Amino acid sequence: MRPRSEESPSATEDRLRAAFAARAALVTYRDLRPGVPPEGRDRGLRRVRGLAFAALGGAAAAAAAYLFVLAPGGPAEPVPVPPARSPDVSRPVTAPTPHPAAPSVAHPEPATPGDLGRP
Repeated sequence: MRPRSEESPSATEDRLRAAFAARAALVTYRDLRPGVPPEGRDRGLRRVRGLAFAALGGAAAAAAAYLFVLAPGGPAEPVPVPPARSPDVSRPVTAPTPHPAAPSVAHPEPATPGDLGRP
């Protein structure tokens, strides 16, 4: 298959282009005007139905806002968090007394031949 730039239009492509151009020449500005708007009973029902659905949607949104935000126990009125531990007022709180640090490495004692696990 050859690249697109090297191909010459075939007879079928020429005929299709000519047919599309002829069809496009038949379309005038009168053919492109907007259609007649709907009239009668259906138009009024659509408008009323649209307003009713909008009102129901608004009422549902207001109810959801009340239930999730403004209702008692909702996020607008948080429940107090209990303390981490019960407060003890009977005994005073004292700071811990520092103790001297003990050496972390014990001095090993030399092993004797009898301590090697032999009888």
